[in-house]
Amino acid sequence: MPALPANVLRPLAVFLLGVATLPASSAIAQPAQAAAVPYVAEARRPGPTAVEPLRLRLGLIEGLSGPFANAGEAVERNLIFAIERINARGVLVADRPLILELESLDSKGEVDGALQALQAAADRDIRVVLQGNSSGVAGGIIAAIDRHNARNPGREMLFLNYSAIDPSLTREKCSFWHFRFDADLGMRLTALLGPLKDDKSIQRVYLINQNYSFGQQFSRLARERLARLRPDIEIVGDDLIPIGRVKDFGPYAQKIRARGADMVLTGNWGNDLTLLVRAARESALDTRFHTFYANGLGAPAAIGNAGAGRVLAVAEWHYNAATPGMRETYRDFTRRFPKRSEDYFHARMLLMTEMLAAAAVAAGNVAPVAIAAALEGMSIEQGGVAMTMRAADHQVQTDLYLSMMDRAGAEGVELDIEGSGYGFRTVTKLPAAAVSEPADCRMSRPVSR
Repeated sequence: MPALPANVLRPLAVFLLGVATLPASSAIAQPAQAAAVPYVAEARRPGPTAVEPLRLRLGLIEGLSGPFANAGEAVERNLIFAIERINARGVLVADRPLILELESLDSKGEVDGALQALQAAADRDIRVVLQGNSSGVAGGIIAAIDRHNARNPGREMLFLNYSAIDPSLTREKCSFWHFRFDADLGMRLTALLGPLKDDKSIQRVYLINQNYSFGQQFSRLARERLARLRPDIEIVGDDLIPIGRVKDFGPYAQKIRARGADMVLTGNWGNDLTLLVRAARESALDTRFHTFYANGLGAPAAIGNAGAGRVLAVAEWHYNAATPGMRETYRDFTRRFPKRSEDYFHARMLLMTEMLAAAAVAAGNVAPVAIAAALEGMSIEQGGVAMTMRAADHQVQTDLYLSMMDRAGAEGVELDIEGSGYGFRTVTKLPAAAVSEPADCRMSRPVSR
């Protein structure tokens, strides 16, 4: 893999605070996108009796430019927040303070860019990489890390995935070096389609998804699930759109209207979701939207009042869930990032980072193979949100919330999103066991761990 050109490297962001070896005045790193020059917070050299910190470098490989840059930057903020909390609290690994450091590398949302970024991470001795905003990119990273680790014993890399949910990533492509911390497509569809079983008002469904591995899998699996759940439902449209390239969804809104769809079912995310629902609103399309991602990153403001009582989303947590502890953590996030345009908090990214630190503690070191072994079967709970990492396929098991969009102030909607005036209320909370999919993974494991 070629080395990553210097002009596409994200400025280095290292978050070091709250550890005994650091001066009390150490600055808190700002998000990398705001830094004019690379920022490194320097730790004071340990004295004769001080303990040398144990540093674990994390590489975020994400689209930080291009059509989905806003989604990549939102991930970056969530990781900054999670890392700062851990470093401030102080975690000891074999009696040494653990310091998590983050470096962000711009993949431009493309597989080739991600592979270049991965090579750059390897060259910099970054041993843990994080990515999620494309299942196609995630598949490329898994294959590349498998090759790298086979060729470089002792210099292995670990891949933590926070949102690439194509089921094949923990099935046909499953890898000892890959862990997914988000519910996969099948788990989310189970939650999203559940209400249709008894809702006979929905007779005609229109599918629209992005034309890459995840969107294709969404379309295929949605058809299969609908045929079993409600064989009387008619699929009146099934579009696969070029990801990140459609600027005007007006023609799609007109097609949905012309086909008489009662419901739109979509896995679209980022601007491909925002622009779709905006076109639906502008054309006064009176259709329900069942989505994975309508509860964040510009979507509620784009949908507006047209979504109240008609737009569903599914996630491991949402702002108005009955979990006071995680809600207070969310408020901490908004104090760290007070701009309403940056109001996009993921509980799963926080738990992923916490589980990584806990695995390092359990392993007693930060070697990727030891951390991977410790992650298998590990459970974590914070603020009322819990996750377990299934050892058989490295697919997280978690409860899921199905939530309905409504105006802030309506029953169950105390908090809105991004200052839009709209938020989500719980329709139902499904326990992990109710959405779990069977493990189907033949995983090769290191000979010695």
